[in-house]
Amino acid sequence: MNMPHPFPRLLVLGAHGQVGRELVRSLAPLGEVIALTRRSDDHDQGWFADLSDPVGLVQTVERLQPNWVINAAAYTAVDEAQSASGQLMADRVNHQSVAALAQCCVRLGAGLVHYSTDYVFNGQGQQAWKESDPPHPVNAYGLSKQQGEEAVVQAGGKYVVMRTSWVYGLHGNNFAKTMLRLAMEREQLRVVADQVGAPTSAALLADLTAHVIRQMDDVSYEVPAHAENAAVFSHPWSGIYHVCASGSTSWHGYAQRILQWASAQGWPLKVTADTVQAIASSEYPTAAPRPLNSRLNTELFVNTFGLCLPDWQQGVVDMLNSLHPSALK
Repeated sequence: MNMPHPFPRLLVLGAHGQVGRELVRSLAPLGEVIALTRRSDDHDQGWFADLSDPVGLVQTVERLQPNWVINAAAYTAVDEAQSASGQLMADRVNHQSVAALAQCCVRLGAGLVHYSTDYVFNGQGQQAWKESDPPHPVNAYGLSKQQGEEAVVQAGGKYVVMRTSWVYGLHGNNFAKTMLRLAMEREQLRVVADQVGAPTSAALLADLTAHVIRQMDDVSYEVPAHAENAAVFSHPWSGIYHVCASGSTSWHGYAQRILQWASAQGWPLKVTADTVQAIASSEYPTAAPRPLNSRLNTELFVNTFGLCLPDWQQGVVDMLNSLHPSALK
């Protein structure tokens, strides 16, 4: 089953976020891109995509009739999600709306790309997590993302759930910008060293998403004769995949790499890579516990789609090269 039109309609949700902004760029060569936020700029049509409103979300998607929906929207306030009100909002945005969206895509015969997180795991051990490892989130945010994943899988159809880690982008706030600003303002900087993962750029995720959509649309597959609804029968590549930059580091190591770059560029740092202090997570308490081991095994994704995942440092340097000290104010 191939796309009925050579130029599909691609609907991006969360278009003003770090990943969403990059998706608008990366998907442009594939077809018509419709970029929606919680309140659309398209005032004449009144189109918007607010994931706190599952009913309104589905109505918008049904009206627009996309060939693909790429959901880059999420409730990501990890600490706030531990509160009663935060848990309700995280469940509504990351679970209930995702379930409604997945079911809508199946009804329309549309493909769905949905992003998830390493936070679905408990962070124990040292081995990189595989897709076959059972999720066991340690905070409410992770639980809401796990439930959203399960809803997509249960709906079936043509879908890809991309679990990723430590996402950053040129647009908006991120860890790198925070470290640079603090290193220029403070005499001392303390960063957690016992949480390990792979910093992954929004640009990389967006580019990989475009390749995945193109490849999945190029694959033909037979729908069993007994299938009442062809859309319900999953694409052979539908599934959950771990997608992040290769290699790994701690937040402390990440900060060191950022400050090494800044020193080489002559930035006026008060804290350098050699003087940033490593601390344990217990010394930086947060409302929501974080997994210590956020390593993700990406072999399934690489083998299925034949795509190379560059080292995390490459993406970080590429992003940093676009920054200027004035951008941090």
